[in-house]
Amino acid sequence: MLTRKKISVVPIAFRDEGNIEELYRRTVKVLKKITPNWEIIYVNDDSPDNSEQILRKLAKEDKRLTVILHSRNFGAQNAFTTGMKQSTGDIVVLMDGDLQDPPELIKQFVKKWLEGYQVVYGSRKKREQSMGPIWEFIYHMFYVIFNKLSYIKVPLDAGDFSLMDRVVVDHINRLPEKDRFIRGLRAWVGFKQIGIEYIRPERYWGEGVSTTSFWKGLQWARKAVFSYSYAPLEWVFYAAILSTFITLFGIFFYFAMYFVVPDAPKGFITTLLAILFIGSVQLVVLTLLSEYIRRIFEEVKNRPEAIVQEIINNHKK
Repeated sequence: MLTRKKISVVPIAFRDEGNIEELYRRTVKVLKKITPNWEIIYVNDDSPDNSEQILRKLAKEDKRLTVILHSRNFGAQNAFTTGMKQSTGDIVVLMDGDLQDPPELIKQFVKKWLEGYQVVYGSRKKREQSMGPIWEFIYHMFYVIFNKLSYIKVPLDAGDFSLMDRVVVDHINRLPEKDRFIRGLRAWVGFKQIGIEYIRPERYWGEGVSTTSFWKGLQWARKAVFSYSYAPLEWVFYAAILSTFITLFGIFFYFAMYFVVPDAPKGFITTLLAILFIGSVQLVVLTLLSEYIRRIFEEVKNRPEAIVQEIINNHKK
């Protein structure tokens, strides 16, 4: 045993019916070697397969397993938030439900926590083979670019797989924002943090059932940049300055040409290009502003992150 402190493990289920029992078995095996006090809080984010039936069966057999059922699919970040708010442990571990976050790494997380670190996150040294070197490079470069733009520093190649001390969890739970990006919030709250490198394995079950895609990846990138960076707003300022100088230069150029080359061609194409340039700058500016306005709109509605339909084996009662 490494400690007698209580550990809460929060995996989420969405299209993971073939992963649940194996994840549960491996996680329990690891936790029994770490501490006698533990709980697993499995959040079913309205998975359209048999995940709910499997989780109900496991929860009936093991009272240490809490199952939270969402009324609909609210997304991974909100599912993690639901689990964090339900957790009662001294430390909380977040992990995906497809076993690409290996439960065996929790033991190393706890060792670092015992050394005094309050956040221990998994840093992906290498991703699953099916992703390919091009996508792996794109993911890595996103984190590099994001850190250049952001006012906080999110560790390179670090996902949601992490251990957080109760102090950190409580601070994140108290944050009022609804459009959540857990790894960004984890970096924002600070405290003593360290990463552990690991090779991210393939999905245990469900080849081709991945819940990620190019468009979802693009949504993640937008959420990260517009939630933790003022750079797009600064680009609006620079674009306005640039377009102003180009316009002034164009006026000066045509004024000079009028005297130097009176017969210089003047026509429709020049006017069209000028209109297209100014119009494109305006569209880019409106797009950037709309991203921030959309997030303000979502926050002021003050809706909950998710609606819990049912909690099985509620440890907080």
